[in-house]
Amino acid sequence: MPANATSRGTVLITGTSTGIGLAAAVAAARDGWTVVATMRDPGRADALREAALKAGVDERVHIKRLDVTDALLVAACVEDVVAEFGRLDAVVNNAGAGHVNTIELGTVADVRATMEVNFFGVVEVTKAAMPHLRESGGRLITVTSVGGVVGQPFNEAYCAAKFAVEGFMESLAPVAASVGVTVSVVEPGAVASEFVANVGIDIPAYVAAAGPYADAVKHYLDRTTQAFDAAQGVEDAAAPIVGLLGAEQPPFRVQTSATARAFTGVKLADLDGSAVQSLTRSWVS
Repeated sequence: MPANATSRGTVLITGTSTGIGLAAAVAAARDGWTVVATMRDPGRADALREAALKAGVDERVHIKRLDVTDALLVAACVEDVVAEFGRLDAVVNNAGAGHVNTIELGTVADVRATMEVNFFGVVEVTKAAMPHLRESGGRLITVTSVGGVVGQPFNEAYCAAKFAVEGFMESLAPVAASVGVTVSVVEPGAVASEFVANVGIDIPAYVAAAGPYADAVKHYLDRTTQAFDAAQGVEDAAAPIVGLLGAEQPPFRVQTSATARAFTGVKLADLDGSAVQSLTRSWVS
């Protein structure tokens, strides 16, 4: 078995070419896990390889191709991992994609595509992994977002997908626990990664095409740019993931920073929704 004899177990992490996924893969390997680091395009693995080599954990990081929107590939990847390493002890659903728009300016197809990556991709990986996690008494960890708790302007499709993930995992958690699998969600706020760049917005063109929403989108983009100027580092954001992997009794919900805790706390204590609406309206006016 390729995993080192002293390995804490085998963890599969999705979306590891950049950002939180890359940092989590290296940190988990440093913590003693055998890491199967997956990404849609292994041609983008150089940054991960370099980081793992620099950390001295390259022998613990095994890169595999995985597109979470391809059900057949997901099932095959999970089975390959179990065949190669003998077991699967944990999964970190991290792969995702941002989407910024409002429904009148976009298309329903855009919403469906966003749901496909951010929600159904998580569902596919979870379904494929659960029999093996049940066998190992393993852990299922999913990176959602503060946007999975608080709906945010111009993030309707993205937040809808993350809300769906949170509802899915919150509902699954007690069922999974009954067969020995712990379920947790990790909620980052603004993180200094390539995630925002990958959204691919041409800001001047977007504002020019926004019509009646132009003023609101200007305010939103100004506020969001400032938030990401003070964003949390990816290593800090990934640390709670590794903490959950090793925790004796992992909680269901973890935020990655004090800012994220304060932000989600507004919603979790907001029974009539007025506090959230007051907060987010200030983002667009």
